[in-house]
This record gives sequence, C-alpha cells and structure tokens, in this order.
Amino acid sequence: METVYDVMQLLKRFGTFVYTGDRNADLILMEMEVRQLYDNGLITQQQFIQSRLILRKGK
Repeated sequence: METVYDVMQLLKRFGTFVYTGDRNADLILMEMEVRQLYDNGLITQQQFIQSRLILRKGK
C-alpha cells in the first residue's frame, strides 16, 4: 500500500465506501474505519500501521 487510493481499495474489500465530498472528512472517516477493522482482527498490524501513515500524510 502506498496511496490513499490503496487504502480505499482495502476498505472496499470489506464493503466500506467513504465519500463525503470533503477530502479531510474522508481521511478522518477512513482512519476510523481502518481502526475498526484492526480492532476486530480483520486486517494485520502491518496493514493497520501502513494505512494510518498513508492517511495521515494525506492530510
């Protein structure tokens, strides 16, 4: 994973689509969704860390 688009594709695999029309709000919501996936054991720690770093750079 290298881009915000890659994180969006990860979320899409779990049926999560984020689009509010506000990029900053989208990044915040995606970060919340990634945390939920990690807390529920659906993604690895590596995927979680990498996703959060990408989303934080996108801000």
